[in-house]
Amino acid sequence: MKTTHKNMKFQRIGAILPLMMVALVLLVTMGLGLMQLELQAKLTAIRGADQIKARTAADAGLIKALSLMNQKLGVKPWNDGTLPKATDEALPGFDGTFSYTISGDKAGGYSVTSIGDAVRAQKQVHADLRLRGVFDFAVFTKEKMELRNGTIVDWYVPDADGDNLKIGTNSVKENSLGLNASVTVNGDIAVGVGGDPDIVIEAKNNATIAGSTYALSEPQVFPVVEVPSFLETAASLGNISNSTTIAASAKYDQINIGNSRVIMIDGPVTLYIPGDIILDNSAQLQINDANPDASLTLFLGGDLILKNGGFINNITEDPKKLTIFGLETCHSIDFRTASDFYGAIYAPNADVRSHNAVQVYGALVANSFIQDVSANLWYDASLRDVSYNDIGVRFTIDHWYEN
Repeated sequence: MKTTHKNMKFQRIGAILPLMMVALVLLVTMGLGLMQLELQAKLTAIRGADQIKARTAADAGLIKALSLMNQKLGVKPWNDGTLPKATDEALPGFDGTFSYTISGDKAGGYSVTSIGDAVRAQKQVHADLRLRGVFDFAVFTKEKMELRNGTIVDWYVPDADGDNLKIGTNSVKENSLGLNASVTVNGDIAVGVGGDPDIVIEAKNNATIAGSTYALSEPQVFPVVEVPSFLETAASLGNISNSTTIAASAKYDQINIGNSRVIMIDGPVTLYIPGDIILDNSAQLQINDANPDASLTLFLGGDLILKNGGFINNITEDPKKLTIFGLETCHSIDFRTASDFYGAIYAPNADVRSHNAVQVYGALVANSFIQDVSANLWYDASLRDVSYNDIGVRFTIDHWYEN
């Protein structure tokens, strides 16, 4: 009897051992599998991190290439004999390098190829560059814009490529772009980055926006305009207080004329006025339409005030013949006289006001802008067409893609 029980005990042990071996094999297999999964996860994480680093490095190369191209634009005339490039340039404090090349010419445009490397990964990005001037918008402000009752913003010269007319602001504050009763904007309205158009734009009774409203993807840039060195260092010819004809570029301290006096621009003239310009009592600053070469580029350090019948009379009716650059110290441009103004104004630190019945043909950039009742603005889209030697131009990214 005891022998039988003993045999049965050994039989049970013999049956359990194979099961234990199978369980042990399964546990070892599962352990190896988990180890393999953990290793694979770590490798995937490392590769993912390297890919992120490589993409960051490639983007850094693209940004640097764009910055250097814009620095080149600051040297006139434009020369594309040597374009920026880099090979395996390190990012400080970053485990990665970038290389970039720029191809193209001023006739066909430029493209950037940037390659980022980070240990086990490489990323390549491409961008086509666009040359952009300061007058892409009919009106653009840093801060507040107000278009009062009945104001119209429409085309004077439509865009040749069919792009929409645009007005906009960098502001995201509530009601910082006001459209009063019966205002018509025949185009799009842009507000600052992250702004809600429904909050930023205050459209009152019967205001019409023909296009769309949207928030900018990046803030509008206001390039700093510098006075040409030959004028900045020139000896001033003093003040202008009487009628005169100007046929050559010059520097004057200020202009203050009245009593129907006239300053005639009779040639391709660039003026630097560190002080104010005041046209009073029916005084005029005229651009001679009888001379096909007559034009005026004005660098203004002070304020511009047109009052009591004084106005700027661009007889050519071509806005490209008159460009006013308000410098950092220009804080006010005030059109108080009913008139037609043909020209483009870039004064990002100035508060601009166009009073009753003033018709502006061209484009305008300002710190703030008020377009008064019955004072309309007609946009000349040909101001978007710029060249490499124009003032304030810069490269921006037009199309972007990655490999």
